[in-house]
Amino acid sequence: MPIHDWTRVDAGIFHSFHTTWIGELTIRLNAGLLPPDYFALGEQVAGEVGPDVLTLREPPETNLDTPEVLTVAETEARFYAGRQRRLVIRHTSGNRIVAILEILSAANKKSRHAFGVFLEKALSALEHGIHLLLIDLQPPSPRDPRGIHDALWQELAGESYQPPPGKDRTLVAYTAGLTQKAYIEPVAINQFLTPMPLFLTAERYVKVPLEETYQAAYEGVPRIYRRVLEGSS
Repeated sequence: MPIHDWTRVDAGIFHSFHTTWIGELTIRLNAGLLPPDYFALGEQVAGEVGPDVLTLREPPETNLDTPEVLTVAETEARFYAGRQRRLVIRHTSGNRIVAILEILSAANKKSRHAFGVFLEKALSALEHGIHLLLIDLQPPSPRDPRGIHDALWQELAGESYQPPPGKDRTLVAYTAGLTQKAYIEPVAINQFLTPMPLFLTAERYVKVPLEETYQAAYEGVPRIYRRVLEGSS
């Protein structure tokens, strides 16, 4: 099911869809995608994270190959602080956070303050060794005219990123650590979602089925709003 233009409906409709999508992703991850020593939870606030939030051991069942995305970038780590609402991946030993999956909403870009808070929280996660997967189906704003990755990468690496023409939404996975890598997949409205890597260590990841879970969550959108999103009203 191609990506919809969620600006066509009220923010509350995307919020409801967002909540359902997080639930679908949690089910898929906990139903066998994650290795046995890991689990996913949809948490409103991930809580305070300390510098000891690290992956405890390498899971043998995850991938070793390089993720197939359009662009890969690399930089040395820089440090910030914060916390954020997101889907959290934990290790069963001590329930330590190892990765965060975040679906951006319009509220994250509504104001300079809201966007600054979001960036601070994302950067803080990377500081504390927590890997990130960001799903941004929202259009660019005055805060991120070239997309969320450009805004975040300028803070991390001091480098800009220009998405390809016609692809102004972004899927991007980040590895944490002394060297941070970004795996970027620019997307557009009416395009299908590609599976994205969710890293558990700097080298090992699981592929997140974004398209299938998006479809499942979309089934819960009321018909009246589906007609608007599909351009049939």
